[in-house]
Order: sequence, then structure tokens, then C-alpha cells
Amino acid sequence: MSQQQRMEDLKLRLAEVMGRIEKLDPQETSVEDIDRLISMLEELERNMK
Repeated sequence: MSQQQRMEDLKLRLAEVMGRIEKLDPQETSVEDIDRLISMLEELERNMK
């Protein structure tokens, strides 16, 4: 995968994570939901290296 393709993939994944965060309802968000989002961010971080 080229550097450009990798960056585009990471941008799409980050946009997905941000979209999920924006849609969260604080009254209905569980610890498991937050853990899932943190895991997604950690995966993005690993892919940046």
C-alpha cells in the first residue's frame, strides 16, 4: 500500500470514529461503547507508525 493510500485509509477511519463520537448520547453511552472507541483510536495510532 502506498503512503498516499495509507493516508487516505487513515483519514476515512478517523472520520468514521469522529462520526461515531458525534452521534453518542451521553445518557445512553456505556463503558463498553467508550472502550470500543478507544480501541479504534489505538488501532489508528498503531497504523500511523
